[in-house]
Amino acid sequence: MSTEQAAAGDTIDIGEILSRLPHRYPFLLVDRCEQFKPSESIVGIKCVTFNEPFFQGHFPGHPVMPGVLIVEALGQTGAIMMSKSLNIDIAGKIIYFMSIDGVRFRSPVRPGDVLNMHVEVTRARGDIFKFKGKALVNGKVCAEAEFTAMSADAK
Repeated sequence: MSTEQAAAGDTIDIGEILSRLPHRYPFLLVDRCEQFKPSESIVGIKCVTFNEPFFQGHFPGHPVMPGVLIVEALGQTGAIMMSKSLNIDIAGKIIYFMSIDGVRFRSPVRPGDVLNMHVEVTRARGDIFKFKGKALVNGKVCAEAEFTAMSADAK
């Protein structure tokens, strides 16, 4: 069995996420990942709590997770998959957004929701991956986007 086959389906815990992404509080938006298939797909999980710093101002009395942060959570999920698939050392490389297209917001995300980010690769060439992602709560699509990311030398 190859390393890629052995890794397929793995759960990626917070310890591994911290070793694969440079993001930290308050900007780390993925708690764990499941259903990892190298260079194919991944599901990121974000347990949304009222303690998130953005809820204080977005919106008082009616807390809603900002849509741009849902898109960022999709991007971080894709970056985790890229990092693990390409075995990137974050000490020397960083993964950047290159483009974001076709973003649609369908339903608000609120405290207590569990956000599931389904991200699949639509194209990969070297250090550049193109993705299609959907964020869901209880099986209902909250947001969707297509995006491209690249791995580059950290400077």
